[in-house]
Amino acid sequence: MRLHYLQHVPFEGLCMIEEWANKNNFDITSTKFYENYKLPDINNIDFLVIMGGPMGANDENKFKWLKEEKKFIEKAINKNKIVLGICLGAQLITDVLGSRVYKNRYKEIGWLPVYKKKADISGTIVKNFPDKLIAFHWHGDTFDIPKDALHFAGSEACKNQAFIYKNKVLALQFHIESSMKSIENLIKNCKKELKDDKYIQNELEINILSKHFLSNANEVLFDILNNIKNSLI
Repeated sequence: MRLHYLQHVPFEGLCMIEEWANKNNFDITSTKFYENYKLPDINNIDFLVIMGGPMGANDENKFKWLKEEKKFIEKAINKNKIVLGICLGAQLITDVLGSRVYKNRYKEIGWLPVYKKKADISGTIVKNFPDKLIAFHWHGDTFDIPKDALHFAGSEACKNQAFIYKNKVLALQFHIESSMKSIENLIKNCKKELKDDKYIQNELEINILSKHFLSNANEVLFDILNNIKNSLI
């Protein structure tokens, strides 16, 4: 099985998805848009993962590769590939599916609860998603739910946190792929965003809460990834 991931900045990589993929004998390849890059033949991948990044899904004038990336994501969806988008990745999927991405009322940074919506997710790759998950967030944008997508999670600060489309395409605004190192790297590179605000935690809070909630978030990730693997067999 072949996993390909799209990475936008050096400090937001595959994280715990890589650990899982290695254990499950996936061949892993990547496109890193901050380097010289070449997108693969869509027929040579089974599972596409789109990572986060500090840029916005609408920043095509500043990041010229965004147009090409969106076309590639659209091609993957049209070819019925499994597609997982996290944070910016979720926003790019939203844009490709024809819905709006825009600035949220609040920035949401730190370990904050996500709640499952009253949606029937039985039989989907997120069938075991918990009623409440303390997840790691680092975003200021949000999105509208695309037509025919199933909206299954939201938070107090951001009502649209996750959706699934045709049980093949999964968009998560929050981070369940994080590791302690990846969180440290986010803080190091985006520390200026840690301002005093309603849904923004400070560096000390984030570090303390990471020790309490990270493993559970990763367990939710692994459950979803195992369901994805089973759908590919």
